[in-house]
Amino acid sequence: QVQLVESGGGLVQAGGSLRLSCAASGRTASGRTFNYYHMAWFRQALGKEREFVAAISRAGTTYYTDSVKGRFTISRDNTKSTLYMEMNSLKPEDTAVYYCTASSAYANFARVGDYDYWGQGTQVTVTS
Repeated sequence: QVQLVESGGGLVQAGGSLRLSCAASGRTASGRTFNYYHMAWFRQALGKEREFVAAISRAGTTYYTDSVKGRFTISRDNTKSTLYMEMNSLKPEDTAVYYCTASSAYANFARVGDYDYWGQGTQVTVTS
């Protein structure tokens, strides 16, 4: 079993920055660990569906939803089994619970159902 624990959320004014972290631990029954997984961040605003934000493949290829391109940067440190997301120029519409997630083999990196493990989420609130 793989466990994911997010941190780094908080309250920030519009235009500010936050850095989210996601620490991974454990391994699957087949022995797979963090390095094996494609990783991503999703978010869910109050009353809305969970949506894709950014993903990074096990090879390091990155993908972003259009609304965060140029403002957010996803990265991973396999030596620390940790996923990051640097968020700059934050806007009130970025307010949501942010979830870290892992996929062994996604067909569509933006689809919730293609991910195997999820963290508990961290709240990001951006005030105007």
